[in-house]
Amino acid sequence: MPEGPVRLPRTVKALALVSLMNDFASEMVYPLLPAFVTKTLGSGAAVLGALDGAADFASSALRWVSGRLADRPGRRGPLILVGYGLAVLVRPLMSLASAAWQVVGFRVVDRMGKGLRSPARDAMIADVTPVELRGRAFGFHRGADHLGAVLGSLAAWWLLTRQVDVRQVLSWSALPGLIAALALVWALRSATRTDPRRPSPTSKAESDRVPWAGLLSLATLGFVRLPETLLLLRMQDLGLAVATVPLIWAALHIVRSGASYPGGVLVDRFGIGGPLTAGTLLYAGTLAALGRPLSPASAVAVYLGYGLVAGLIEPAERAAVGAMAGPKTGRAFGIYQGIAGAAALPVGLAFGWLYQSRGAGLALTVGAGSSVAALGLWAARRQGGRSLR
Repeated sequence: MPEGPVRLPRTVKALALVSLMNDFASEMVYPLLPAFVTKTLGSGAAVLGALDGAADFASSALRWVSGRLADRPGRRGPLILVGYGLAVLVRPLMSLASAAWQVVGFRVVDRMGKGLRSPARDAMIADVTPVELRGRAFGFHRGADHLGAVLGSLAAWWLLTRQVDVRQVLSWSALPGLIAALALVWALRSATRTDPRRPSPTSKAESDRVPWAGLLSLATLGFVRLPETLLLLRMQDLGLAVATVPLIWAALHIVRSGASYPGGVLVDRFGIGGPLTAGTLLYAGTLAALGRPLSPASAVAVYLGYGLVAGLIEPAERAAVGAMAGPKTGRAFGIYQGIAGAAALPVGLAFGWLYQSRGAGLALTVGAGSSVAALGLWAARRQGGRSLR
């Protein structure tokens, strides 16, 4: 551990501000999509599964390409700029949708922007941060991201309580999106003034080597996670009013934001194994609990506890990829994020169908069991291979 005060690089702080404002805009939209799709547009849970699944699938496909591009000189800044810009432009257009398939299409384009920017952004964070501080750096970034979700959800809730139509709330997301674009200009200028801490030169054979087994093992944990829209729908099914959903979503992200930096500290001190295991088991327990016929108050309590999952898992996953990456950080993040999202569409459709046709209890129970099984596979692979601290 470094002596003295912890000083995260300026680039990490600048990119955290961009993510904060971008998620402000995004989370004015996302928690309202279940109500918008099922009530305003008259579709069902299967469409919600397709909404998240198709969006994550498209995002993942782009990450394979953008990750490789991110390792080329001068490409990271443009990839980040185009990725955020695409999301800022398309998100307010959801308010114009007259059919559920249009919402799915807009959401796909939004997530394509995420696919372009994420490997380059995470690689930039990894490169400018000393290895011993990477858990904190990713935890700080994720904490800012979740704080933006808090602000966006509260803004949506405030507008809804003042009888603003859902479509108008979606259109208002353009304002924080524009602020995010301005913050991005400052972030990229900051990055040009920062000396990246790149690994020492390696042979071409070593630089071309991809840690497929480790990345696939880590990504397996994300294969079986339910779309968040289905969890929001479950909260509505358990008695929460639509107008309160953004408020509960904001409270969830308060927990996530508060847990992310401490989760990063745990990763830096003890390695990735403990946080990942605890986070996955907590996730499985949350799904199992929400599958039961809870009262609205109990459901909210369980759902807020679910916020700790992100604080434990997200910094650990990103620090693990950075540790496995070698000199090709962009490619490693692109491959990992691509693998993790490759199953998003079939998994989203499957859980959406299961939820709609067989009930929420079975869908959530299957999700919980699948998470525990995936954790067992990851632990066995990690024990048999090289341990990451």
